[in-house]
Amino acid sequence: MMELYEDEMKELIEQMRRSIMNRIDYSKAVTDSDVYELIDMEIFMSDDFMIRYMSPAKRVALRQTLFDSIRRLDILQSLIEDPSVTEIMVNGPDDIFYESSGELHRFDGAFSSGEKLSDIIQQIVGESNRVVNTATPIVDCRLPNGDRVNVVLAPVAVNGPILTIRRFPAKPITMSDLIDYGSISEEAALFLGRCVRAKLNIFISGGTGSGKTTFLNTLSEFIGTAERIVTIEDNAELQIRGVPNLVRLEARNANVEGCNPISIRDLIRTSLRMRPDRIIVGEVRGPEAVDMVQALHANSGYDGLSRLETMILMGMELPVQAVRGQLASGLDLIVHLSRLRDRSRKVMEISEVVGMKDGQIRLSTLYRFRETGETDGKIEGIWEKENDIANTVKFEMAGVPV
Repeated sequence: MMELYEDEMKELIEQMRRSIMNRIDYSKAVTDSDVYELIDMEIFMSDDFMIRYMSPAKRVALRQTLFDSIRRLDILQSLIEDPSVTEIMVNGPDDIFYESSGELHRFDGAFSSGEKLSDIIQQIVGESNRVVNTATPIVDCRLPNGDRVNVVLAPVAVNGPILTIRRFPAKPITMSDLIDYGSISEEAALFLGRCVRAKLNIFISGGTGSGKTTFLNTLSEFIGTAERIVTIEDNAELQIRGVPNLVRLEARNANVEGCNPISIRDLIRTSLRMRPDRIIVGEVRGPEAVDMVQALHANSGYDGLSRLETMILMGMELPVQAVRGQLASGLDLIVHLSRLRDRSRKVMEISEVVGMKDGQIRLSTLYRFRETGETDGKIEGIWEKENDIANTVKFEMAGVPV
């Protein structure tokens, strides 16, 4: 009986939502107050017995449910407003998971229909000026608050639509926070701060969810306020703080209006004409690595380098030795991050690129995380300093002590 009531209630809410949507006047700006007024009228005029005999508290809840389904992200709104939620994973209308405080949970709510989920997806994508449909079934975009969104539709997603939302904290994480979380030692953090001030070219590597974007944001704390910064991203999500002369560039896909796509490669090339003191590329996934390495020259672990080599070779017919030579002379430092089995994120290794030998790029490990044990399921360890940095020219030029 309870399931029957819930199904009837879902159907009723969907009917009310459609009725309200049909009465919205889209010829003028529609405020939240306008939508609430239409919702109140719909509830007041309803002759359905479930509405008429509903308690005041449940009417308030129904009012908010209708508003969220029309103006916000429907049942996902409660997860969006929960600061402990870091990831939302929607595998179809009634199969929803979320990550909170490092743990994965199944959400007990569901969309009223697949059509409603599709409406929410189109709303999200449209607000980012992107397009997703059966012809272009994969898209990356963002919510107005900066949260990262990935959408995959049929026919690619068999059990779709698939919606994944990567949450970012309302209050940006600082380097002091990372030290407190045990993600990096104070000594290693201070060393990286000096490297940023000396304008070393730093490459951050790591797997999915290892905290690369967050770490890049924290490194920006060490950038001087008098510098001109250009950020380049697929979806603008970096939170550079304290830099007044900031240019934020975002790639654009082709859309139904006939707009030409603007790629990361295009943005890197044009950024070189903007007189940047620094160029920050949010994420490198393909041939744009060629232009990124060229930009390193213009402004002048091993797995990460291997992947970077592969991406460069995707974009240009170059001998591997030539690619490695550019990397060896263009990169100064590699910071490798990992997400460990206890779901903590840590800086695993800080390495200096020291040149080429026998056709291979040579690295010198400066700091390495060494695990010492576990307490209550939490990994403990220390960051051991293995070597001093060898190339100190940029430190001397910037007047920064090594």
